[in-house]
Amino acid sequence: MKAMILAAGRGERMRPLTDKTPKPLLKVNGKPLLQYHIERLAGAGITELVINHAHLGERIEEYFGRGAAHGVSIRYSHEAEALETGGGIYRALELLGDEAFIVVNGDIWSDFPLSRLLDVHVDLAHLVLVPNQDFHPEGDFYLDQGLGAVLAEPGPGCEKYTFAGISVLSPQLFESCSAGCFPLGPLLRCAIAGGQVSGELYRGAWTDVGTPQRLAKLEAYLTQHNQAGQQ
Repeated sequence: MKAMILAAGRGERMRPLTDKTPKPLLKVNGKPLLQYHIERLAGAGITELVINHAHLGERIEEYFGRGAAHGVSIRYSHEAEALETGGGIYRALELLGDEAFIVVNGDIWSDFPLSRLLDVHVDLAHLVLVPNQDFHPEGDFYLDQGLGAVLAEPGPGCEKYTFAGISVLSPQLFESCSAGCFPLGPLLRCAIAGGQVSGELYRGAWTDVGTPQRLAKLEAYLTQHNQAGQQ
């Protein structure tokens, strides 16, 4: 199975940190955010990676090259202007092939075991959801944990959770699309309405590293976690 890491965002909320450094190369505990994803994918046995980029994207290619130092093979999808999540994935489909693939947002951090996704049966999409956070209390999608289904409307025993930015997508999800800039959300909601999206809830460590404050909070968490592991 191949994987795509979405790394084309401008990181406006991270400015001025992202004025001269692409957001995926911002370091946490001495390591770029993007490197955590690459290492976790490699650790799960997923070694064929596609990374899209736009703002200062050449820095990403200079830093990681073709991925040999991390035990992976990286191909890049360059966007002159960021195409948003849906448009970026659509542009990279020719690099991802005809089978379902993993997608990870480059601006999150999580210890979710990515190997769990290798055996997931996918209709059009499978989404990893997490409990709602203080910065996103309303959530994104309803999940029936018993059925493992993501629903458009709440049903008995369903709760609304936050999309973790980790998923398995089928190329068929993009059959009606054409090249350009568009978000992934509307495609997912259409597939959800058609009963073609499964999901799972993950209660482990996860955060959207969207602001300097969250970046600093993650730095503190990882520093404490590493210190505890050394004792």
